[in-house]
Amino acid sequence: MLKQTMNAVDKCLTFFEDWTLFLTVMAALFALFANVILRYGFNYTLAWSEELVKLVIIYTTFIGCSASIKNRSVIKVDVLPQLVPITRFPLMVFSHLAIITFALIMLVYGWKMAAQQATTGQTTIIMLIPMVYLYAMMPLMGGLMLIRSLQMLYQDIAAEMAKKTAA
Repeated sequence: MLKQTMNAVDKCLTFFEDWTLFLTVMAALFALFANVILRYGFNYTLAWSEELVKLVIIYTTFIGCSASIKNRSVIKVDVLPQLVPITRFPLMVFSHLAIITFALIMLVYGWKMAAQQATTGQTTIIMLIPMVYLYAMMPLMGGLMLIRSLQMLYQDIAAEMAKKTAA
């Protein structure tokens, strides 16, 4: 039952991550392309395209954190597990717990910052996007990272237990 639920959550999150990353990057790419054509072809500049690209970079960084956990491409130093293989599992658990702690911090304090930003009613300068949407990316990233880290921790513990029972 737990494995089916985790697979369903994984499919939903993967769909969300992949498509939102694809769509936002494509939107930024088209905006930049149009801006280059207009700037050099017609001597006209789109002011909003640079702001859009800045927002897309922020979004892809935050959502990409979750995708990197799923793909197991988080930066790690793995010298000790290579030199002393017995430390691999405890250090892997420690790594997951550190990411979970960071995700919880981003979730809690990101939520507080977004709630505080909601009271100000500020918007971006050119596109007039409410700033609360930008700040809401932090708790979103924290929640996605938390779910992904728990999934990977579960998978790693299950693989370690299967390895011990097979031996």
